[in-house]
Amino acid sequence: MDPIQFAPVSRSTVSEKVRDSLLESIRDGALAPGARFPAERTLCEQFGVARTSVREAVQGLVFLGCVIKRGNRFFVAETLPDVPLGVDDRRKRNVSELFEVRQVTEVAIAKLAALRASDVERAQIAALAAEFGPGLRLEEFRDLDRRFHLALARACGNPTLHELYRKALDAVFASEDFSSLLDAENNAAAVREVIAEASIAHVRIADAVTGGDPKAAALAAADHLGEVEKHMIARMF
Repeated sequence: MDPIQFAPVSRSTVSEKVRDSLLESIRDGALAPGARFPAERTLCEQFGVARTSVREAVQGLVFLGCVIKRGNRFFVAETLPDVPLGVDDRRKRNVSELFEVRQVTEVAIAKLAALRASDVERAQIAALAAEFGPGLRLEEFRDLDRRFHLALARACGNPTLHELYRKALDAVFASEDFSSLLDAENNAAAVREVIAEASIAHVRIADAVTGGDPKAAALAAADHLGEVEKHMIARMF
């Protein structure tokens, strides 16, 4: 039997398209239950994409329970979960737009807070960061996340930017598209990883701010937002 072949995909939302193509092959039986998954190098060559895109796509399938790992190899799950095929592009586009706004505002806020925050504000930011942990429930995490980022905004020394960011954050927390991804049962594992990684990221941001390092603060904020967006766009349905 000839090995299954995959067509190259376009460069936009690469890992998401690779994931969906693999999921379709699993759903239609081309990649049968229990079968060993194609090698990473093979998938890179067939899709015409980089290793990171393939790894993110495969990890997304692992989160969904469609692929399992045994030793150093991946296999199609014997019993497949009820996962909808295809992605609601409108939801993902809206979420991406919100992250663009957050990248523009939060990176600048973190940098300015590192330069301008008072001792009291730095202490408050550090205390909030210390409350994060991988065991937080989603509701607890979102509340703490909001308080932490608003504390950073207040400490940036620019009331206009603080008010602008507050409105942007309100839009994020009021977004049905954003909440629907986080609340979906199929995304529970990905959400737990977001909380765990974000907990570490918030400590890094706080350490840079309290240490008065604007470059490190901006980099930590940008990395944090990039990781959360990657999880929500590439790994959630």
